[in-house]
Amino acid sequence: MITLKSAREIEGMEASGQLLARVHEALRTFIKPGITTHDIDQFVQSMIEENGGTAAQIGYQGYKYATCISVNDEMCHGFPTSQVLKANDLVKVDFCIDLHGFLSDSCWAYCVGDNAPEPIQTLMDATLKALELGIEQAVVGNRTGDIGFVMDEYIQQFGYKMSLEFTGHGLGPTIHEDPMVPFTGQKGTGTLLKKGMVITIEPIVNVGTHYAKLDSNGWTARTVDGSLSCQYEHTLAITDGKPHILTLQK
Repeated sequence: MITLKSAREIEGMEASGQLLARVHEALRTFIKPGITTHDIDQFVQSMIEENGGTAAQIGYQGYKYATCISVNDEMCHGFPTSQVLKANDLVKVDFCIDLHGFLSDSCWAYCVGDNAPEPIQTLMDATLKALELGIEQAVVGNRTGDIGFVMDEYIQQFGYKMSLEFTGHGLGPTIHEDPMVPFTGQKGTGTLLKKGMVITIEPIVNVGTHYAKLDSNGWTARTVDGSLSCQYEHTLAITDGKPHILTLQK
């Protein structure tokens, strides 16, 4: 079921999204060689709770952590562990915040260390640009296929592949709602976008294959060929004009 949000609900989700953005901004300097992904998870959960929020992923379908942290070939839903990060690891940190009943959701990619090697930086830049192009299509009268089409078309010029097994989604009042927002698509197809929809756009871009395999934990998805994977995600509201990004960072 697709729910259309009121102006009051979108305002509440934006306040949640602003807190989420501040956490990601803080991670820019927190993530460095020698820390573990468990350290990142604890840092995120503490900052959320210190600011009056709740880590909404804890307990969702039995999930135990505040974040999903996916490293290198892990595409999404990685468990925080005692894994020690080293320079040039590509780390994707994804989490959802509940602030006074209002949800927000965003994933951001970080390369550990001072300077990302050119191949990793190119992948990160292309994934972020694909997200930006997808967001531009999130206007009243367009369809979810328009979003997926422009993102997939853009990354193909680099020889990259989009994940075909995961999607963006509607958000609020629960974490995952309709409509699904695929990372690929055809123009003029898919769900019609209407004012008041709140959705996530979150392309997963792989250097090699389209496809994922699951770890034994039943959650962590990684590329079947071991190639690098990158993801960025924003929550946004569909308005009468341009899409309104609720998780925008400074």
